[in-house]
Amino acid sequence: PTEVKMGDQANPRVLNINVGVLGHVDSGKTSLVKALSTMLSTAALDKHPDSRKRGITLDLGFSAFMMDIPEDRKSEFEGFDKLQFTLVDCPGHASLIKTVIGGAAIIDIMILVIDINKGLQTQTAECIIIGEILSDTMVVALNKCDLIPKAKRKEKIALTEKKLRFFFKRTKFGKDLPMVSTIAAPGGGLLHKEGSKSSSDNVSVKTLVDTVLSHLKVPKRATRGNFRFAIDHCFQIKGQGTVMTGTVLEGTIHVNDAIEIPSLGIERKIKSMQMFRKPVKKASQGDRLGICVTNLDAKLLERGIACSPKKIPTLHAAVACVNKVRWFKHEVRTDTKFHCTIGHSTVMATAHFFGNDIKPKKENKHKDEQQQEEEQDTSTDKKGKKHKKEGTGAPGKKKKKKKKTYVEVKYPTEFDIDKEYAWHEKLISDSNKDHPPGTQFALLKFDKPVTCTLDSIVVASKLDVSTDTKQCRIAFSGKLLSPLKWEPSELEKFKIYKLRERVGTVERLQDEYTIIGKGLFTKETDMSQFIGLKVKLDNGLQGTISSNFGTTGKFKVSFVNKIPQELIHVQGGKAEGKKSKKQKRTVRSKITLPLKKYVFAVDRKRLLQ
Repeated sequence: PTEVKMGDQANPRVLNINVGVLGHVDSGKTSLVKALSTMLSTAALDKHPDSRKRGITLDLGFSAFMMDIPEDRKSEFEGFDKLQFTLVDCPGHASLIKTVIGGAAIIDIMILVIDINKGLQTQTAECIIIGEILSDTMVVALNKCDLIPKAKRKEKIALTEKKLRFFFKRTKFGKDLPMVSTIAAPGGGLLHKEGSKSSSDNVSVKTLVDTVLSHLKVPKRATRGNFRFAIDHCFQIKGQGTVMTGTVLEGTIHVNDAIEIPSLGIERKIKSMQMFRKPVKKASQGDRLGICVTNLDAKLLERGIACSPKKIPTLHAAVACVNKVRWFKHEVRTDTKFHCTIGHSTVMATAHFFGNDIKPKKENKHKDEQQQEEEQDTSTDKKGKKHKKEGTGAPGKKKKKKKKTYVEVKYPTEFDIDKEYAWHEKLISDSNKDHPPGTQFALLKFDKPVTCTLDSIVVASKLDVSTDTKQCRIAFSGKLLSPLKWEPSELEKFKIYKLRERVGTVERLQDEYTIIGKGLFTKETDMSQFIGLKVKLDNGLQGTISSNFGTTGKFKVSFVNKIPQELIHVQGGKAEGKKSKKQKRTVRSKITLPLKKYVFAVDRKRLLQ
């Protein structure tokens, strides 16, 4: 291909498109990428020595191919002459999920490779989740079709597509997402290289390229703003300097510009730049790039961020809007550590969840009624064993489980620190109407500082789970909203509360507007802090604690309106309705005192409602 110099109008103007290739281990991703590629980067196609030895991808691989823009789409890609597709080959092994997430963070369109003979597998499902979080467009490649006998191949492909479409209709991508059956044999030749003897099916692979192109949306590139570069590989070249390869996430960079590597606390001037071994003087968002600098020890840096000096913050903690992953089977508990992946960085972080008020669950039927119904529906045999009676319940019908369907998340652009929020002991499913997507938050305290922009996507996983498990390990995802200093004075600004209740009983009725209560306090309690607080009876009637009563912890509750006659119960006396010294009027009800305590309040004794 013609040498490309970005910004030089004499040469073709090239738009780089990053294509993420994801899938379960041994689904044939690398073979498919090899069949597509014409240009290989310094970190391409299993360059890692262990990758070759074990026969699986262990790190991100980068390669590319270039093509002319079709005539019917030139108006969409105005300003460009050619499209360069950079293929990001992500590992499929379970232990390398954080590498996959880091790779997916830089893609424009996603190819999900599925072994047609095995169908959906554990890592396939995790790749779909990552796709839902980080990508808007997905193309499915049903690979290894050559392993199906030719006589049954067409039928098998149609059946597999039907099953997959039924599954995908509950995902972000829908049942009509594009699917292409492919044959990419191990070591398959290069599709675009002239004279290559390919063991791959060129027709199916070309169909895949055409499908990706037809579903590609023109990416919006932010060429202005601060430069941000995701480093995925770093190596030394004798006599030249140190080369950092990666993807431009934001902004534009030129040769001789100064960049900062925040994790090392150093600044360096750019000596030269290349795109797939072709020298360039300028690069913008979305470009795959190699940056050469001097006086940098490559051993100190494997992955990370390079950016405009002093422009990208380093966070020790942050506020994020978060959403539970629907396929994560375990509870996502607060005050728990997770592996948080932000770009190419993965650090341990402790999460504290909060959001809307949590409504109390409605009480079930009275135990006696429930037990009576159960006894009616069961019979006991001679041995004393209980059996379900025939004809009870819904015969032949099992209770259907609610299907987990994708719900779009619209994250807020900023966090309202003046609003009150309820403390959540666990992250609540997005199917809950009281807690729709975009209304749950987390305070994330990182074990190690993270350099990233404040609108970065965060993906939290439980990677300490065995890699042999068949369960999804991605727990929640979200978007960073604001930085946070984990200090008492800063945390106190967050109005996050826990609801607490004290429960007492009514001792007697003093008059039509006042009751005497007990059981909320002890004789040692300082009652002054409780005077004026609201309490409620079982029927919802609300009153106010007006004063203490005696010295044993009893108290008076005053009501604005008369206490309803139906709540009043007369105890004692010779007969109902006759007055007696032993008669006592009371109210059959509990007295509930709801309290609100701010989690991070410095004054822990302060009482609120």
